[in-house]
Amino acid sequence: QVQLAESGGGLVQAGDSLRVSCETSGRTFSGYAMGWFRQGPGKEREIVAAISGRGVTYYADAVKGRFTISRVNTWNTLYLQMNSLKVDDTAVYLCAASTRLGGLVLRASSYDVWGQGTQVTVSS
Repeated sequence: QVQLAESGGGLVQAGDSLRVSCETSGRTFSGYAMGWFRQGPGKEREIVAAISGRGVTYYADAVKGRFTISRVNTWNTLYLQMNSLKVDDTAVYLCAASTRLGGLVLRASSYDVWGQGTQVTVSS
């Protein structure tokens, strides 16, 4: 069974750093697109960052310069390093993976495997 499991969320203060992880199981996603999305209270799901199978990255304007997406294929793990966190970054963070696409994938509907999410709360 293919699964994604996020971890590393928590409660932090504005300006702090946090790293969330996404461990994959059931198959390898090496060479395939992966991404991080978030859904804040009362908001729609939005893309945070994406990484192609070859390591090309994309960042939403709201997080550019503060967040870094990376993957370690041998560990089947995707990371999101978040620095200089803001209250507006408060959300459930979800990782996603494609079993078919290898380029940069920015649309949520193009991903076919999702994790359950991990809560990140940033206090002022």
